[in-house]
Amino acid sequence: MPETAKPKVGFVSLGCPKNLVDSEVMMGLLQRQGYEITADAEAAEVLVVNTCAFIESAQRESVDTILELAERKKHGQAKRLIVAGCMVERFREEMGRELPEVDALIGTNELQQIGAAVSGGAGLPAAGGVLPVLPGDFFDPRPSAPYLYDELTPRLRATAAHSAYVKIAEGCDHPCTFCVIPQYRGAFRSRRLASVEAEARRLAQEGARELVLIGQDTTCYGDDLGLRNGLAGLLGRLAAVAEESETLRWIRTLYFYPNRVNQALLDTVAAHPALCKYVDMPLQHASAAVLKRMKRGGSGAAFLRLLERIRATVPGVALRSTFIVGFPGETEAEFEELRQFVEAAELDWLGVFGYSDESTNAASRLEAKVAPAVIARRRDTLMRTQKAISRRKRKRQVGARLPILVEGPAEESELLWQGRLETQAPEIDGKVLINDAAEPDRLRAGTFATVEITAAQDYDLIGRLV
Repeated sequence: MPETAKPKVGFVSLGCPKNLVDSEVMMGLLQRQGYEITADAEAAEVLVVNTCAFIESAQRESVDTILELAERKKHGQAKRLIVAGCMVERFREEMGRELPEVDALIGTNELQQIGAAVSGGAGLPAAGGVLPVLPGDFFDPRPSAPYLYDELTPRLRATAAHSAYVKIAEGCDHPCTFCVIPQYRGAFRSRRLASVEAEARRLAQEGARELVLIGQDTTCYGDDLGLRNGLAGLLGRLAAVAEESETLRWIRTLYFYPNRVNQALLDTVAAHPALCKYVDMPLQHASAAVLKRMKRGGSGAAFLRLLERIRATVPGVALRSTFIVGFPGETEAEFEELRQFVEAAELDWLGVFGYSDESTNAASRLEAKVAPAVIARRRDTLMRTQKAISRRKRKRQVGARLPILVEGPAEESELLWQGRLETQAPEIDGKVLINDAAEPDRLRAGTFATVEITAAQDYDLIGRLV
């Protein structure tokens, strides 16, 4: 295809921040090859959807999006449709057979092939195969090498300029019976420390005020590189980057694995002002019996002791976790144990998922499945428990003067602006609504301001500029 005839490419990214980084990498690779990336789906000649297959609802959303975009191609509004991501890893052969509208499939380890897929190069039909790598693509020359981007890989960021995700590792080695992510993403592998540090410096130079570190399990960072206390060491290096920077102020880490949270890591978080006092630690359950069936280990009592240690080491820390209800064999007594744990733990933020079978996960072979209606009831019960806790915690913040990162006009009303505290991660936690929007000269997205909290909702806060 002549250089002047390169089509406009539109992206739809579904699922978690890890998927979003993959989309940003693919967009960056295409942009470097001269393609125009457009946010206007109506103007796109090539459509790319990066899919999620983590749970059943995510799979349904992915399939619905593919079919919707296939209609655009069918009516001549787009010339090519490319599907990428976890659903490709899971259902590559089925998608090849049942979705003739799809022109190419890109797995999670094939991101560097996106240029050939968009150009219509030979190879990788929808049923599988390997796309030829176009000149200029970054790729690992080893056959079948699992993909992992580095500081030289181009990224076209889809987030606001003031906040960026940084993937520090890929894959997972944990044997959790409910999870199929290791099947999609492969074995755990860390980026080199120098690579992460170099990317952090570049993002700070580009104006990022906040970096959010992600990986399937960030606490395993560096294990495969022979590093001792690898995450603590990385955070110390990144804190130094922030201290030298005129822009970067917050470094936030998501997805701690509970049995890997050690004192060295907590001491590091406590020691550096730039490291957000925020711990996102998916516990999944509190019943030792359920956790054993999940192949997670631990217990509610052990988790409460860990939470106490975290709070003692990192004063003012915000704690977030996620739980699964309705795991095969979960009894009413085991669920009640979880509910009582949530009451005792008084977490700041909590997410609850209803268990669903995946044909390739180990838990799908367990007996004593929990009825969908019971799963829904337990999820609602747990969220009501957490809602009351959150309401109490938010009310305690009324009257406090706190620094926030201003994000821009609020979603609820153009008369309000919104921002986030250090204890609120983007997209998943609550926010601070600023009722001083009548003074636009005092508000600018990507800047820090101090607000006095004047009112509290169940999850959000309302404040005025100080």
